[in-house]
Amino acid sequence: MRQYDRLPEERPQTPLLDQIAAPADLRELPLAELRTLADELRAYLLWCVAQTGGHFGAGLGVVELTVALHYAFETPDAALVWDVGHQTYPHKILTGRRDAMLTMRQQHGLAPFPMRSESSYDSFGVGHSSTSISAALGMALARQLAGRTEPVVAIIGDGAMTAGMAFEALNHAVHAGANLLVVLNDNAMSISPNVGGLSRYLARQQSHAQESPGVPGGLFEELGFSYTGPVDGHDLDALLTSLATVGAETGPRLLHVQTRKGRGYGPAESNPFGLHALTKIEVSGSNEPSPRGPKYCNLFGQWLLDTAERDARLVGITPAMREGSDMVAFSERFPQRYHDVAIAEQHALGLAAGLACDGAKPVVAIYSTFLQRAYDQLVHDIALQELDVTLALDRAGLVEDGPTHAGIFDLSFLRCIPNLLVMAPADENETRLLLNTAYAHRGPAAVRYPRGRGPGVEVTADQDIVEVGRGRRLRAGSKVALLGFGSRVYPALAAGENLDATVVDMRFVKPLDTSLIDDLAAHHQLLVTVEENVVAGGAGAGVLEHLASRGCSTPVLILGLSDDFPEHGDPEALLAAAGLDAAGIEAAVRSRLRWADLVERDPAE
Repeated sequence: MRQYDRLPEERPQTPLLDQIAAPADLRELPLAELRTLADELRAYLLWCVAQTGGHFGAGLGVVELTVALHYAFETPDAALVWDVGHQTYPHKILTGRRDAMLTMRQQHGLAPFPMRSESSYDSFGVGHSSTSISAALGMALARQLAGRTEPVVAIIGDGAMTAGMAFEALNHAVHAGANLLVVLNDNAMSISPNVGGLSRYLARQQSHAQESPGVPGGLFEELGFSYTGPVDGHDLDALLTSLATVGAETGPRLLHVQTRKGRGYGPAESNPFGLHALTKIEVSGSNEPSPRGPKYCNLFGQWLLDTAERDARLVGITPAMREGSDMVAFSERFPQRYHDVAIAEQHALGLAAGLACDGAKPVVAIYSTFLQRAYDQLVHDIALQELDVTLALDRAGLVEDGPTHAGIFDLSFLRCIPNLLVMAPADENETRLLLNTAYAHRGPAAVRYPRGRGPGVEVTADQDIVEVGRGRRLRAGSKVALLGFGSRVYPALAAGENLDATVVDMRFVKPLDTSLIDDLAAHHQLLVTVEENVVAGGAGAGVLEHLASRGCSTPVLILGLSDDFPEHGDPEALLAAAGLDAAGIEAAVRSRLRWADLVERDPAE
């Protein structure tokens, strides 16, 4: 295997890979050529991700495994069910999408994760973790009912195996007696290094196997799985031999494969988190963004450190996103008050609830899209009991990775929960201000903020807080009032300048500043709400509900995301396409005003 220390600047020569239009072509190759194919596949992956950006280290680690799986099984009739989607770039390259890889994560281009509508080889759509065994089990049972015998294979990482859903599926697979193969891709990493008892168990298995080959996987065998492994996931001969063996067996069985994340690219092997994914890089090889203000996650990370210094009750919790949520410095400064619970979002909130019961003040840093997995715990365990838990919701709004990662539903599903404060800061300083407010509040509170950087406002809030449920006026105008929530406040302000509209930063989604809304409705002909959330049930719906309850007839135009799952692509372009940039907001308001004028002149129309 060739080892790379820098990314290829030119498209590598891949004569063997260029002959593979589909896995059927792969299966025509002699075994002796598979190593060359794997080397070319790795080189091509390095080059194309350098051009587009995207997930990186996980794909490098499964090059040989991907080749072996498509060689050993008659895909797509044999279903490969991948867990988490970021390891599937090699799979996409081998399944007829090689040339389209340069459109990855671009609007109308390839999705960064498996998508059933994109290819018959993508048997199950996935972006989050720990779903593969459940889905594969369902497919296996459906095939059994239909009298079909094509294999179903779930490929799950050891990080994803920590989630409760994976163990629920393992338990049921044995009970159902399903003809299911689980390939456990053990690389000691998810995005952050893996933690917990299962990670330690697998590490011991590797040690025992080195000392005494053939040691069985006791945990999985006790559950009722036939266990094979551990197998070197970069040794094609060993992989193919093992896949042939387990492929000939029936019932629930597990093949334990050991790989190295970032395999073949030195910087990624030594820094698997830093090169988990790449932004689009220049020929120089630099992957550093041009210097600007801090990212929202960095603002949270600094706030967490500062607050923990002042308050010994603060406990930080993350479900396996230490680096992404910028909790590294906190974990090093306060190791006894830091808990990475692995990919276990439900447990993260349940743990926070228990901590709050006994006087601690937990802060849960969690991506908006991942909070969806812990909704029951938020409702029953935290909000119902009015426990003092602060939720820092990162990546709220649109993101490049598309619908599985977009945080566009949280305002809707949070707003309906009793006892919960919901806040959306407009800029860097407000992020600090509202985090302070959430933490000071004696009860559950959520602050949602987007990925990336803000508009460049200096942070001066320090320990300041604001009155709960109070917005702020940014501009006085006439006729139209724009009510901005979170990331859409500044685009609304820009539109308001051209419209001579009143503009307010609502700050709070729950409770709404109803006195401010009433005053705006009394002195304007049109209220316009703007949010980076779906319209259905969102912040604008809350404004409309309040006005309806008061019998107010002032019209309300709600601007937000439509009743569709968003595409992947550049978030700013997606926001513009949705009419949520300054130009789109202005155009929507002018259109509504023209419509209103026409109706006023000629009701018959």
